[in-house]
Amino acid sequence: MDKPSEPHDPQLLRGVLPMLILALLGERESYGYDLVERLRDLGLADLATGAVYPVLSRFERDGLLSSYTQKSQSGPARKYYLLTEQGQLARADAARRWRDIADVAERGLSPAIHTSEQPTDRSKP
Repeated sequence: MDKPSEPHDPQLLRGVLPMLILALLGERESYGYDLVERLRDLGLADLATGAVYPVLSRFERDGLLSSYTQKSQSGPARKYYLLTEQGQLARADAARRWRDIADVAERGLSPAIHTSEQPTDRSKP
């Protein structure tokens, strides 16, 4: 039986969310709620709708994103975000940094992961 999805660690999410947003915007331009849905599809099912907007604002302020507004068929106009040249460089840098930290985490956590997969017999001395 599958165990219910647990909320993601907020500290981990704060660290990885900006990298994921850069990666997704590198695939195609998106508006905020579209990014939330794409992140949920990746496995962040419990992601709050408002979680991406502070990151988008900061990235736009820092010159990593540009934006434009477009009328929507349903509801208010949408603000679309796309990577600038600086944002594309930041995306590549984020991917490199993630690969480095993921390698370290894999080496460090691998023994614990393998140990937790083994049944333990606590009745033996």
